[in-house]
Amino acid sequence: MVEINAGIKSLVGKKLTKKVKFLNEDVTITKLTVAQVKQMQSAAKEVESEDADDEAGFDMLKTIIASSVEGGNQLSDDDFENFPMDELSKLSGDIMKFSGLSAEKAGK
Repeated sequence: MVEINAGIKSLVGKKLTKKVKFLNEDVTITKLTVAQVKQMQSAAKEVESEDADDEAGFDMLKTIIASSVEGGNQLSDDDFENFPMDELSKLSGDIMKFSGLSAEKAGK
């Protein structure tokens, strides 16, 4: 007898996506998972520490985008440095909001 997954268990791993504007173009973002949110919150605590510098915040922003934006994991550090900072910050904020967190909670 074959058991068919049903109910909430069958939804494990399902990805929710949304289109947002980045540099006046549509990009697809994915809601972060609970595990990813926990990772971001942990990283945010490090960014908020007295020892953290601007680079730590930028690294966190890159991690958020690479984790959630379609094709983001293919971006190099040089690629990130060639985008306008305010556009990256807005995109990161859109991801966090879509994932149920405000930018402030994410350490932004």
